Amino acid sequence: MKQFLFILTLCAIVFLATPLRLEQTESVKLPTAFTSEKDLRQIIDSYAKTMRIKPENAIVDSVWKAIPGYNGLTVDVEASFNRMIRDGKFDESLVVYKELPPAVRLADLPPAPIYKGNPEKPMVTFLINVAWGDEFIRPMLDVLDDHDVKVTFFLDGSWTAKTPDLVKEIYRQGHEIGNHAYSHPDLAKSSSAKTRDELRKTNEIIEKTIGVKPTWFGPPSGSFTDETIAIARDEGMLTVLWTVDTVDWKQPESNEMVNRVLSKVENGSMILMHPTKPTAEGMDRLIKGIKEKGLAIGTVSGLLSEKRIDSVEHEEFYMP
Repeated sequence: MKQFLFILTLCAIVFLATPLRLEQTESVKLPTAFTSEKDLRQIIDSYAKTMRIKPENAIVDSVWKAIPGYNGLTVDVEASFNRMIRDGKFDESLVVYKELPPAVRLADLPPAPIYKGNPEKPMVTFLINVAWGDEFIRPMLDVLDDHDVKVTFFLDGSWTAKTPDLVKEIYRQGHEIGNHAYSHPDLAKSSSAKTRDELRKTNEIIEKTIGVKPTWFGPPSGSFTDETIAIARDEGMLTVLWTVDTVDWKQPESNEMVNRVLSKVENGSMILMHPTKPTAEGMDRLIKGIKEKGLAIGTVSGLLSEKRIDSVEHEEFYMP
């Protein structure tokens, strides 16, 4: 309907701008040339009115808790005009768009856990929690590299202290690093002082190792309280959990695990996994299956940002 109204407006402008009358045909075509800059600007203005998408604000959902917003989209009239004026005609392939940010972002919400990205964003992320073992990390890194996929590793502080070279390798390959506490505690039963110490010590050792302070916190075993979330926010981090669990720590058969995860994955999914044998064996099939569903795979930062992603070719939208 929008396209139809736009074509009617387009035809009216051309009719008023030229003494020639268009002959009736079986289909109406977009004009290919105009007699003035004013006409071209009017055409682009009319087109812009039909192509605007409103931004979505971040919200606290009753079920999914904090959900990030999503940028809207509008035509950049001036930039589009500048690209078309040399030829003096409207060319849809030369239209320039710009994103419209939401009024409410994740950081504006009260402290709340995040389980998924915006449901309008065709993208997912892997949350790879690491608290022990390194046997399967390098094979997983190889698969991620083969597919040019960047994800987020949530690292235990004590594990980081023991394996700094591997942590540096993960980061060197372009993956994002999150905080997974220091000693894999049950934070739902932890004192506020203990929780704060766990988070601070982990941030300190990660920053010492790779020079970056995490902005995302993943509670060990998904155990937390409202106070945990508040302390993480006070330490400069938002708390993320997961939408889909591989349950790979139970050592399922890899094909079974991959099929179960793929049956649940959708826009905004955050997929929990660990450096285990079934995940290492099934990651290639998992990545291929997710991409076959038309979903991009990226970091937590990429998924939870408000930036739009309209094609998996737009790498810049989901790099850390």
